[in-house]
Amino acid sequence: MLEFALQARRGHFYLQADGRFTSDWTIVFGPSGAGKSTFLRLLAGLDQPDQGSVAFNGTTWTDTTRSIHRKPGHRGVALVSQQPALFPHMNVAANVEYGLAGLDRRQRTSRVNEMLALVEAIGLADRRPRDLSGGEAQRVALARALAISPHLLLLDEPFSALDGKGSDALLSRLQSWLGERRIQTVLVTHDATDAYASGAEVALLQEGTIAAIGSAEAVLSSERERILDRLRPV
Repeated sequence: MLEFALQARRGHFYLQADGRFTSDWTIVFGPSGAGKSTFLRLLAGLDQPDQGSVAFNGTTWTDTTRSIHRKPGHRGVALVSQQPALFPHMNVAANVEYGLAGLDRRQRTSRVNEMLALVEAIGLADRRPRDLSGGEAQRVALARALAISPHLLLLDEPFSALDGKGSDALLSRLQSWLGERRIQTVLVTHDATDAYASGAEVALLQEGTIAAIGSAEAVLSSERERILDRLRPV
């Protein structure tokens, strides 16, 4: 369970988000400029709130009243953003292997192959990031995040460079894989289709505030007809 009470001012933008995510899979839906990326960075520990707290499964990660701020590496969190940020001097396999401390060579190779197969990027192992398309780079960044077996996975529109069919297939496969391993996941999107398709818990983020948390049908009722029109066969 992920609990948060966050206040952060960034220029003219003010985020004040309070809530609790209890599902293994939560989608944070909101338009551009709603504060979705800022929210994820605060959860991950890459940014600190002006005031507030973050706790995961009863462990406090951030608490400004007690000067607690665990670094991302001590939280067991993996964040995948729209920009893959792969290491340019490493090939794909080495990028995915990065962070696998404590495993021997055979175990690291097995984990890398497993993760690349999961995101359908096994044929990219020897390539350098400069030789990848945008969609391929996003798949590799996702494989790298999953390789460390995080307790919490944060996804900031990580499939934006994939076409609709590829995105839907990867999302479905990923949700099944994460569900089997009980890895709590928060996916940020501005596309309500993702929320309806996944059956996830949905949080509506508007102007820096969590306006509602619940099912897609309850939280995104105003989007329902538009989504249904989009999904109906021509």
